[in-house]
Amino acid sequence: MAFGWKLYGDGKTPPLGEAVAPDERLSWPLTVGIGAQHVVAMFGATFVFPLIMGLDANLAILMSGIATIIFLLIVQGKVPSYLGTSASFVGGVAAVRAQGGDSGDVVGAILVSGIVLALVGLLIQRAGTVVVNKVLPPAVTGAVVLLIGFNLAPVAAATYWPQDQWVALATMTFVIVCSLALRGFWARISILLGLVFGYLLSLLLDATAGQITSFDAGVGDVTTRDRVNLDAVGQADWFGLPDFTAPSFSVNFSLLVLPAVIALVAENAGHVKAVGEMTKRNLDPVLGRAVFADGVGTVVATSVGGSPTTTYAENIGVMAATRVYSTAAYYVAAIVAILLGLVPKFGAIVNATPGGVLGGITVVLYGMIGLLGAKIWKENRVDFANPINLVPLAAGIIIGIGNVNLTFTDNFSLGGIALGTIVAVAGWHLARALAPAEMKAALYEEGGFAGGTGPALGSTGGHRAGGGHRADAGGADPSDVDRANPPR
Repeated sequence: MAFGWKLYGDGKTPPLGEAVAPDERLSWPLTVGIGAQHVVAMFGATFVFPLIMGLDANLAILMSGIATIIFLLIVQGKVPSYLGTSASFVGGVAAVRAQGGDSGDVVGAILVSGIVLALVGLLIQRAGTVVVNKVLPPAVTGAVVLLIGFNLAPVAAATYWPQDQWVALATMTFVIVCSLALRGFWARISILLGLVFGYLLSLLLDATAGQITSFDAGVGDVTTRDRVNLDAVGQADWFGLPDFTAPSFSVNFSLLVLPAVIALVAENAGHVKAVGEMTKRNLDPVLGRAVFADGVGTVVATSVGGSPTTTYAENIGVMAATRVYSTAAYYVAAIVAILLGLVPKFGAIVNATPGGVLGGITVVLYGMIGLLGAKIWKENRVDFANPINLVPLAAGIIIGIGNVNLTFTDNFSLGGIALGTIVAVAGWHLARALAPAEMKAALYEEGGFAGGTGPALGSTGGHRAGGGHRADAGGADPSDVDRANPPR
């Protein structure tokens, strides 16, 4: 099934307890409206993360729409999902830029990871979903996700927050309040609301308090300037193509971002499981296709300088709230995103986001990414009294968070996220191979390791490998499904 949607009933909103299947649709006006909701749900993260990674936000929005269409075609319309900008690559990108890499190096390194992710998808499709947990058990996956998030702490603390500490504090507080005080859809877009709040607050302070003297990340020094510089907005066209960037390739840079593949495999598996529970369908047979499609989407997006993509749990939350799982709505959302990407003036407004605003947002987002690793451990009852889990993962996490480096030659070294991931993955499997029988047996008491993909990869216990959404088939309260969860 690609485009042959059946009309659901009379085309109106489904009654309580009923749902619109992926191969069905409501009337086209209602479908367009739901598609617009999907655009808003993915919107904040899809342009915030390119800003953080130093990539073009307009291009990211445009390519997210194209990647979504590619994804839906590859999974043959069986997995309704939107592909927005992935947060899993942020740490690796920060490492690439810290070593002098430019945007071409960044997208080239991510493109390589996209190829690897696509190959992993083919492997899963051929060998079955059980291979995921055999190679990447929950203990290891949680450690990698945790060190990816916490490795970013110095970026938030040293690059964004110092640019305007009071706006950063106000934005952070606003995001926290919105994520807890609001309900349903509004809680899901708390990051977007926080960005708008911080942006407007910065404009107000420029008009009332005047210029600010603080660290300017653009020049790497303290300057006196307006918080918001809108000069580029006036010069930008209303319609036109975004700026493209050709990828360049380096083994060293590629290794810095490659660990994100582990997080993306877990995230995709979790989302497919969640959608399967909501739609009451077994989607395990298409998990490999979904991972492959995510990899292909990332390759296509980064081949022209766009941001990496991943399935978005924010949009799964919209489905939980509306009980409409129609892929037709996702095609609508993709087309709207493509059209937005062709408005350079919109991109210029986004790119003018003050550093202080990003400071307030990143301290929340980076911490949440890291804590999602701990969530994976908790859901799978990972036992840290077992040295198999404790010793190698402890070493890998400290290496990743502390940016420990291992230098091989003048031109090649491993450090931070890349080295931490290698130690965590290889060290865990080595420890398991060398451990006595009783320690190995204890692993099978942990949830999710013995068989299947386990709770960390999307059981009904409520998972989001990249965000923690609960996806109850019975129509969970949407205000409880997605509250206080970050975009990816």
